[in-house]
Parts: sequence; structure tokens; C-alpha cells
Amino acid sequence: MTHTLDFTVAEVTARIVARSRETRTAYLARTRAAADQAGRGAARAGLGCANLAHGFAAAEDDDKVALRGRTKPNLAIVTSYNDMLSAHQPYGEYPPVLKKAVIRAGGIAQVAGGVPAMCDGITQGRAGMELSLFSRDVIAMSTAIALSHDMFDGALMLGVCDKIVPGLLIGALSFGHLPTVFVPAGPMASGLPNGEKAKVRQLHAEGRVGRDELLAAEAASYHSKGTCTFYGTANSNQLLMEVLGLHLPGSSFVNPGTAMREALTRAAAQRAVALTPQGGEPTPIADIVDEKAIVNACVALLASGGSTNHTLHLVAIARAAGIQLTWADLADLSAVVPLLCRIYPNGTADVNHFHAAGGIGFLVATLLRAGLMHDDVTTIMGRGLHLYTREPRLVGDELTWEEGPKASLDRDVLRPADDPFSRTGGLEVLTGPLGTAVIKTSAVADQHRVVTAPAMVFDDQAAFLQAFADGELDGRDLVAVVRYQGPAANGMPELHKLTPALGVLQDRGQRVAIVTDGRMSGASGKVPAAIHVTPEAAVGGPLSRVRDGDLVTVDSERGVLGLETHDGADLARREPTGRAPEGPEWTGTGRELFAVFRATVGAADAGASVFPALPTPSAPTEVPVA
Repeated sequence: MTHTLDFTVAEVTARIVARSRETRTAYLARTRAAADQAGRGAARAGLGCANLAHGFAAAEDDDKVALRGRTKPNLAIVTSYNDMLSAHQPYGEYPPVLKKAVIRAGGIAQVAGGVPAMCDGITQGRAGMELSLFSRDVIAMSTAIALSHDMFDGALMLGVCDKIVPGLLIGALSFGHLPTVFVPAGPMASGLPNGEKAKVRQLHAEGRVGRDELLAAEAASYHSKGTCTFYGTANSNQLLMEVLGLHLPGSSFVNPGTAMREALTRAAAQRAVALTPQGGEPTPIADIVDEKAIVNACVALLASGGSTNHTLHLVAIARAAGIQLTWADLADLSAVVPLLCRIYPNGTADVNHFHAAGGIGFLVATLLRAGLMHDDVTTIMGRGLHLYTREPRLVGDELTWEEGPKASLDRDVLRPADDPFSRTGGLEVLTGPLGTAVIKTSAVADQHRVVTAPAMVFDDQAAFLQAFADGELDGRDLVAVVRYQGPAANGMPELHKLTPALGVLQDRGQRVAIVTDGRMSGASGKVPAAIHVTPEAAVGGPLSRVRDGDLVTVDSERGVLGLETHDGADLARREPTGRAPEGPEWTGTGRELFAVFRATVGAADAGASVFPALPTPSAPTEVPVA
């Protein structure tokens, strides 16, 4: 599949390659060194007898024989299973299925470790949410611990939701010499339509329905095993893993408990064996996640109107592979990548409808035809992203792949690149005197794309919700400045709990927006939200100097985050007001255990990571985009 690559996509890719030359080269050198140390045989062949005996002591007799033999490839299963969270509950049944499939393919597999999996939906507005973003890096470290035993020739990663998949991928990339396949679990079947759920939330925020009605609506929406069906971070994760070539084609949005889901799970295990040196198609993950693959992921995120959280995660994932991705790269891509999807919250459909309309296969096909994606990339299926325009079919018990639909089956949900919902992507970058921010525009109506209004300043989300409940926000245009919510302040919690109240104000005819150094989640909706503002207030960023009455502009059309002080003062000369929680104020719910993370975490536009920053190249390597 040969198409002329779009000029801007080519230029952005070229400058990422140039900017990353030193760090990518160093990463690949480490990867080669690890592969050389492992040798040509099974990795465990290099272990001493006592080491190896510990590694198979608990195995069944047949598995012990295989592991003692030191020839068959051994795959690590790293799982995020728990039976509280719907998206991860299906993984409880996966290890035995995967092990049997691996054995049939000529390998052996062991559950190498588990990683934590928390749910932002449960912790919204709670103290536990302040651990959410930090959990990504904990998951990366947990993945590294699982793989650290030098017992493994490849890996199977079991994860779905918000921080889990990015954490698993960052951890896997630290073992870049290992072939790695990500194994999805799929979304739950469609329940109460997301639009109806959102309407009940707003009615509850206004006090027009009670808790019983709200709980009934939520339970009808989140009703069974599988991922939540709206297009938030969890389902954005799944789309990105497929576009990166780390899932099997067409596997992301197949529902749990179906024959197709089970067949795809077995096939993922078999494919992982094939990718090991012993399997004949050695394909380390370092060869898959390269600069072109990262650009493809950015394009897919923008074209689908995906989660704002990935403006953090993609940067951090790229860094783990020695690649220096910036928000400016995303902004330039957004200017040429059209919005092709309408999935809630930027439409009424859910991911099951998207999948039925043609799903990822059609999305990749139309973006390739438009020259907006690189086809010449390595995937777990082989060379070429065009392999991901196919979709799986079951013929009896045999799994095959056939070419996917050439046209969208529902143009209200999914469109071709030459007839988009919008000519630009679903995310924008804003800059101005308040710093740099991102905004999800795909769900914001045209008449709300530009808001200029007086600031109302809050140092936490509880203060905003109290002001709303007291009627202090009624009858006025406003930009809510919710600050001291960045990673160094309190872990950068999602502020999605504010969405219903903001929606109520907007529906009343008020001009409203929010500006925050926190997050608004992958479900950022119809109210313009300039989020991830950096530098954040806790490190002396401009938000710490904003006062009530300052005139703030959130302009997603021109990419501006503007400010005029109400008293004509020079913003830089003002003394900061407010503060992040200190000492005992940031304890309980385990938060005190993460104090070291707050002290070391990087800025939002660098991925909000606690891991060391990539070294800056010694000479300028920027290639300007015309």
C-alpha cells in the first residue's frame, strides 16, 4: 500500500528523528547489549543452577522439564487482573488459556508478576485520585520487576485501562530486546446510552434528581465485565496499542466472553512465541516502537478525538524508547489530521458502535490512503501498517484475517479522511501568558470554541463545587481557574467531577470555561477546558498569580491561552497566592507514601514522569514545519 506521505507528517517525523538521534541511539545500544547478554538460546540458559531452580520450583512437572531444558522460549505473563474492576476482571481466566496456547506453539509461559490497577471512575473526587497518575510509573516499575529475573524470551502484557497500559508499555520498553504482545480484554456490551447518563448527571448536579436515580443510571451504563464503552483513556489505549502494532489486528474492541475474543487471546499467545528468536521471527519491541510508530499513534489519537491523557502518556512512552516527542509535534499534526470519529463524549455512539461501523481497520485504511500515516513500520504481524486494515474472522474454529470494509458502515460515527467531521484533529495546544495547555475540541461546539470571561480562582475542586452549590457561579460568565492540581502539587488528579456543574452553567447560557494544571480525564466534554497547564502553580507558574476578575481567554481556534489583569498589574510582579497541600494535608489514603514522587515528578509537557529526563541533544536539530 503505497501513498504519498503528507508533507507535515513527514516533516514532524523528520524533526523527531533528528531531535532524538542521540537518545534513540543510546536506547538501541542498551537494547542490543541486553540481547547480546541473553545470547542466542533461551534467556534462562545463562542462569546458574540455583537461580534456575528457584525459577521453576513451583512449576508443574511437565513445565519443569521444559524449563530445565533451557531451549524452549519462555514467555512472561504480566497481568493487571483484579476482580473489582470490570475491564480487568476477565483477565482472571487468561493465564491458563495463554499457557496452553503457548505450549501448543512450542513454548512455555509463566505468570511473572502482577501490576496494580486502579480505576479513575471509582476515585473521581476522592483522595485516592491523587495517586492515579503516579500509579502509571509504579506500574512501569512493577513490570520491570516482573521481567527482571532473566527467565524470559518474550512477554504477554494484560492490561486495558487508564494508567495501566502506558505503565506496562513503559516497563516493557525498558526490556526492549524482548518481543512483547499486548492482549486486550474488550469492552462491555452497550448499556444505557452515554448521552442519557450525562443528562442524569447534570440533573443530579442541579438537585433535580436524587442519588437513587443517579445510581440507577450509572449502574445501567457500567453493567458488566469489560471496558467502559465511552471513548476515554481506556479505549484510547486500546486503539493506540493496535495502531502501534502491539495488538493483533481488529482485536481491541471485541467483547469479553465471545468465541472471537477467546480465539484472539489464543492467537496472541501463539504470535508471541513466533516473535522470539526460537520462534523464527525475532521481533523485539524496540524495533516496533520507533519514531514512525509514535507519529502514527499521535495521528490516530487526533483523528479519533481520543483522550487528553495521552498528551502525557505518549510523551512518556516515547521517552522510554529514547524518542523525544513534544506538544508542538502534536499541535502541528493536529493542524493537518482530520477528525474522523464521533464517539462519546464527542458524539452519541460508543466504542461498540465504532467497531461495528468499521472500527480501527477502516480508520487505519483511510488515514493510510490520505498519506497521514507511515505504512513502513514493524508490527507483531510483520512489516507494514496495512496489515491492520484487516479484521479477524472465525471459520469454524480457525481464526483468519480478511480485508476490512472499504467504506464506513455508519457515517454518523466514522468517516473517511476526504469527508471528515472536522478538517483538524480533536486536540489542540494553547499558549500564552498563563503557560502552555492542551484542550480537547472534538466535543466542544463551534460557538464555545472561544471564551473570554473574568477569572474565578479556586485552589481545589471542592471549593469550586461548594461555590456552585451556593449559587455563586449563577448568572455570570466565568473562567474557572482551578490551580495547584499539577503533578508536583498533588499528583495531578482528574477533575471530571466538575464536568456536570460546568455543563449546567453552559446550558443556562453562561459563557464558561475551565483553566487548570490538573487533568479533566479522557472523557473531557462539551465545556472548553484548558488543562495540563505548565508550568504548574506549585512550581511558581503563572496560575499562582491569577486573581479573581482577571480577564482570561481560552481560544482553541487561534491556540491562545490569554490573560489581562483586572488591575493593570504586571503578572510576573505579583506575589503568588494559594498553595499546594503541605505535610499532614497530603496524607491518608496512602498519599504520604508518594511524597517522593511529588518531589521528583517532571512537567506535564515532559510526560509528568518521575523517571529521569532524556538528555538534551548537544546541538539544535529542529526541522521547521512549513
